[in-house]
Amino acid sequence: MTPEDVSKFIAYVLRHAPESIGLRLDAEGWADIDTLVRGANAGGRELAGADVVQAATSGAKRRYELSDDGKRIRALQGHSSPQVSRSFEVLVPPAQLFHGTATRFLDAIRVQGLLSGSRQHVHLSADEATALQVGGRHGKPHVLRVDSGRMHELGHVFHRAENGVWLTSIVPPEFLSEAK
Repeated sequence: MTPEDVSKFIAYVLRHAPESIGLRLDAEGWADIDTLVRGANAGGRELAGADVVQAATSGAKRRYELSDDGKRIRALQGHSSPQVSRSFEVLVPPAQLFHGTATRFLDAIRVQGLLSGSRQHVHLSADEATALQVGGRHGKPHVLRVDSGRMHELGHVFHRAENGVWLTSIVPPEFLSEAK
């Protein structure tokens, strides 16, 4: 597998389907690296512990975290697995955040707002450039501005993952506008 394939596989397993390789995550999303490797190999994926560490420590996206002892890994956010219920500190967000999406989703978003879908949180970016990159992963990108300051004033809760991604449960449509 290429490094990108390894990272995508690990993201899939840690975020959505640990049971697909017989893996059990704790409530904070941690998995034993040796168990992950054994499960992947038993399922026909050639994977080594060094591949897992490489995926966790390389790249600008910082999707994963290694435990202090280097024996466990977890995805920082994006979970849909019911095994995981990460706790994040509640924080005051910046006045505005951004959400990157594909243009094909805009009609639904304008009616429903941003919903977490199968994930536990809506993911927001602190800057337009990052949101544009995120939107580009799903098709022709489009960036929406989120009035996170007003949302917070009205009681909406925000968190920030260790890699800087802002998280909230929903963004109603009245808090969305077009980015520049």
